[in-house]
Amino acid sequence: MQIYDLISNQETYRVDGEQTVLEVAKDMVTRNIGAVPVLRDGFLTGIFSERDLMSRVVAEGRDPRTTRVEEVMTEDPLTVSPTESVENCMLLMRRHGFRHLPICEGKRLLGVVSLRDILLHDLNEKDHEVRMMRAYIQASPEM
Repeated sequence: MQIYDLISNQETYRVDGEQTVLEVAKDMVTRNIGAVPVLRDGFLTGIFSERDLMSRVVAEGRDPRTTRVEEVMTEDPLTVSPTESVENCMLLMRRHGFRHLPICEGKRLLGVVSLRDILLHDLNEKDHEVRMMRAYIQASPEM
């Protein structure tokens, strides 16, 4: 399965780097999301995460009402193509220690996949496999 298949029906919340940290953080809480892609002129320039909020705003004593997201975002984040495998995306997330991965064609953002998206997909696949095995066992003639 390709990674874009997991999120192709989701709407991706995006922000502009000029927005304030407070404005974006409020939207993140409302939408229950941990990271947002930051765009300039329609192209991905960074990603702003809960980790960025804690380490670059709170810990540094910045004012979220006046700090712009582009000042504290993670610039030039690692991205994957829409045809990347789910397994490789999970490996990249584990290796690099992040939970959100932008999916892009060049610098054009298509969406963001989260570790939660991948884990829920994996659970659903495992659940389906268990159901199929149970059906097979129940349908097998006794020996």
